[in-house]
Amino acid sequence: MTESPTSYVAAVEAAAAFLRDQTAVRPQVGIILGTGLGALADDIEVRDSIPYDAIPGFPVSTVETHAGRLLFGTLAGVDVVAMQGRFHLYEGYSPQQITFPVRVMKELGVGTLLVSNAAGGMNPLFRRGDLMLITDHINLQGVNPLIGPNVDAWGPRFPDMSDPYDKSLRALAEEVALKEGIKMQQGVYVVVTGPNLETRAEYRMLRQMGADVVGMSTVPEVIVARHMGLRCLAFSVVTDECFPECLAPVELAEIVEAAGLAEPKMTAVMRGVVERIGQGA
Repeated sequence: MTESPTSYVAAVEAAAAFLRDQTAVRPQVGIILGTGLGALADDIEVRDSIPYDAIPGFPVSTVETHAGRLLFGTLAGVDVVAMQGRFHLYEGYSPQQITFPVRVMKELGVGTLLVSNAAGGMNPLFRRGDLMLITDHINLQGVNPLIGPNVDAWGPRFPDMSDPYDKSLRALAEEVALKEGIKMQQGVYVVVTGPNLETRAEYRMLRQMGADVVGMSTVPEVIVARHMGLRCLAFSVVTDECFPECLAPVELAEIVEAAGLAEPKMTAVMRGVVERIGQGA
């Protein structure tokens, strides 16, 4: 932790208190929307939209494809809070800053966290535009948001990570995808720091380690969410095919375009899962 536990806890509580004054929504579900995936916000009946730079202690997204707003409203009849844009190590933020919003969500009463990201596909069976349900992850960022003194009121010093992505929520996602006729891959997500994309040798190594897709986010937020006892569910959109023997250069515009292709599928699955959470699942 880059600042004292006392000041960090105070900052989280101050942000939560500010947001309670700004909205009457008391969210049950938190949602983090990644690169090119912000349009899920269109499905949310937004009651209050709050820019990150207006929230005390909140980082500000510097990535051009991230809107930088916290949305309060309802999705499928369930009260939600959604981050339209997230934060990354490559922007210069610390792991504690990146995960600050998750701590705030918990303070606001969120019990379930849904996360999306754009990722490079390394599994040869995956194709650009596929949706992948994350079953597990590998952290290769070299840092952890729990480093430093532990805040016992938030969670244990050594949180268990044997099942970071809730099995019951994954089963719900499978049910929704089947009902909607959506092909949904499943696999392991490996996180690196970025911001550069990987070399041929790196893709080959990551695939041999057991990863199906690679990205630059999600894992810090999930670690903190699990530390605080939140149930987690996460999806990757395969935005490019990262096969070492036929690797082609890729531009950000192509990544955003691919995310857009998969976005309706991800939106349908997320909406269906939220609806079932609202029904007590």
